[in-house]
Formats: sequence, C-alpha cells, structure tokens
Amino acid sequence: MSSDLEVSALAINVTVPEGLRWTDTRRGVAFTLTTLNVRLLPDGRLAAKAYGRPVAGGRGAYVSFAVPDRPELAALIAEAAGRAGEMWAAHRGLG
Repeated sequence: MSSDLEVSALAINVTVPEGLRWTDTRRGVAFTLTTLNVRLLPDGRLAAKAYGRPVAGGRGAYVSFAVPDRPELAALIAEAAGRAGEMWAAHRGLG
C-alpha cells in the first residue's frame, strides 16, 4: 500500500443515551436530539453534529444541530471516538 494514501475523514454515529438527550428548535420545529455524527478530521481534531426527530412526531427533515458545550456530551464524544479507534484497529478486513 502506498504511503501517500489519503484518508480525508472518518465518521461514526453515536446514540445519545436517554439522560443526555436535549431539545432544540429549528424553523419553529422542536427536535429531540438523539444521535451524534462524530468525525475525525485529518488534523486529529474531532467535529460533531447532532441529529434527531421532531418532538411532535413524524420524520421531519434531516437537520443538523450544534452540540452544546456540556462536559457529559464531550465525555461521550471522546469515549465514542476511543471505542471507534479500537474497533477500526481490530477490523478483520472485507467480509
């Protein structure tokens, strides 16, 4: 494998535990945020966006939200990134 292989980003989806979920509003619609999409950027930093469903029900739009600056969410993201790294390192090839 060539040493100039470029991997632009890695992404994982993380379910937000019930007790850490929050509600945010976009265009007058309230959403309960239940999933985080966490990306490992090429420079090693993490970036995260939150996604969820409308509180009133239905599918709603696929709308991203900023993740609040809360220590417990930062810890969840860090733990998930570490676990994903372990899983990537232990991969067993194409199945």
